[in-house]
Amino acid sequence: MHGLMMDMPLSIPLIARRALTLYGSRPIVSRRPDRSLHRSTYHEVLGRSARLARALRRLGVKPGDRVATLAWNHARHLEAYFAIPSIGAVLHTLNLRLHPDDITYIATHAEDQVVVVDKVLWPLWEQCTGRVAARHVVVMSDDGIVPPGTLDYETLVAGEDDGFAWDDLPEQTAAAMCYTSGTTGRPKGVVYSHRSMTLHALGAGMVHVTGLSERDTVLPVVPMFHVNAWGLPYACGMFGAAQVFPGPHLDPASLLGLLADERVTLTAGVPTIWLGILQALDAEPGRYDLSRLRAMLVGGSAAPSAMIRGFRQRHGLHVLHLWGMTETSPIGTAAFLSPALLDADEATQDAYRAKQGRAAPLVEIRGRSAQGLIPWDGTTMGELEVRGAWVARQYYGADGPDDRFTPDGWFRTGDIVTIDHEGNMTIQDRAKDLVKSGGEWISSVALEGALMGHPDVAEAAVVAVPHAKWDERPLAVVVMKPGRTFDEAALRGLLEGMFAKWWVPDAILPADAIPKTSAGKFLKSALREQHRAHYGVADESARGG
Repeated sequence: MHGLMMDMPLSIPLIARRALTLYGSRPIVSRRPDRSLHRSTYHEVLGRSARLARALRRLGVKPGDRVATLAWNHARHLEAYFAIPSIGAVLHTLNLRLHPDDITYIATHAEDQVVVVDKVLWPLWEQCTGRVAARHVVVMSDDGIVPPGTLDYETLVAGEDDGFAWDDLPEQTAAAMCYTSGTTGRPKGVVYSHRSMTLHALGAGMVHVTGLSERDTVLPVVPMFHVNAWGLPYACGMFGAAQVFPGPHLDPASLLGLLADERVTLTAGVPTIWLGILQALDAEPGRYDLSRLRAMLVGGSAAPSAMIRGFRQRHGLHVLHLWGMTETSPIGTAAFLSPALLDADEATQDAYRAKQGRAAPLVEIRGRSAQGLIPWDGTTMGELEVRGAWVARQYYGADGPDDRFTPDGWFRTGDIVTIDHEGNMTIQDRAKDLVKSGGEWISSVALEGALMGHPDVAEAAVVAVPHAKWDERPLAVVVMKPGRTFDEAALRGLLEGMFAKWWVPDAILPADAIPKTSAGKFLKSALREQHRAHYGVADESARGG
């Protein structure tokens, strides 16, 4: 016997219709490359998006065709977010921080038919031309002047009317795709469906995640080219939140200016962004009015507890920790304070905010070690496995079994976690970043968080380095804050007061910068390669057992 409910397709046009009919006057603000602000509304943006949809059809874009974007966060990118999936095509966001060879590989692997490029990014795309077999390249320009052989975005949009119906699509239709960072091999494509994107937008806005509403103004610092800006553009459309886009200006002063001037209530970015923001606020306390900012979402990697504590104690700002991956759309968990924690002391709350929290609605988590599924005791470590309504079941173009997926259909994340009895998850490390010293595991994440708790340290990364006696030993690399002096003995003393002696790195080295991935995470593979012979073992095969 079946239920007698309507079979209403969950699709991005449904979000567009809701935003148009209920929230048309809500603002969309973008910072242009020249630093001026462009002000619009959902009504105007979706009207232009409708014309873009018609223009893409006229260019011959068919259902299933991949249409790529190479663009910063701004209103025109949001137009593409709605237009491309709503004609049955697939929005493919290209990561502008990748090397041109990687962009070429990804665009070719995805078989992109049309590429929409910011004019300010043309020098990057120009290095890919001739190597990507796209039928059309459309350039987003503010002056109407575009490179030969390309189409002007504004001319395309102006040539159409907005008579677009925003019709529903079958909910399993592909809507968007992103590629993984590829730090351990070729990037892999993740294809999201209209159903998964709509459910993710709904889940992202719920009270146990971000608690979005029409009263909010959201500034996604996380790029629209990286996992769909964590789904926030669609979630804002669903819940009626205003959106503020920073364009290419991601320095602390520019971001703080937007947060204050546009009275932002919710913002999102990776830890390295917020570390820079915290330093700027510490340098000029009281300069920016951030009284409307109710939460700063942080994800991508574990945020140092000292950073979370610093925002609250010194500036009255609250950090909300999320966890996710490209394969999870990306939101998987959120460290939302439970009712019991609302009455807890600030130290207890800070400790919880440094965790990655509980599974979001419609997501399930578990951990697995060599002995099987781990108990939820808060101490036993295992690899995180996840499944849910917006979790990938395979990679694009996969032609056989993949060991990243379990036989019973869960995704193996590669994150090593503990889960406590209430379901609160704590990331201990990436599997490839754990240090195995003398047969015992050491968490690089815990050491990094402690080092970044030192008032003189701006950033810290810990990697495993080959060692003849212990197999591996941890090595730390730190970047000092401007004007501060590197003092290895002081840093070592800090760690010795917090960890067992055998956890403490044998070497702590100063650096001007730590290499980062295109998503702003520490590129530990580069650090491991740079320092692999530091403990005297040039060839890993020479290590002892």
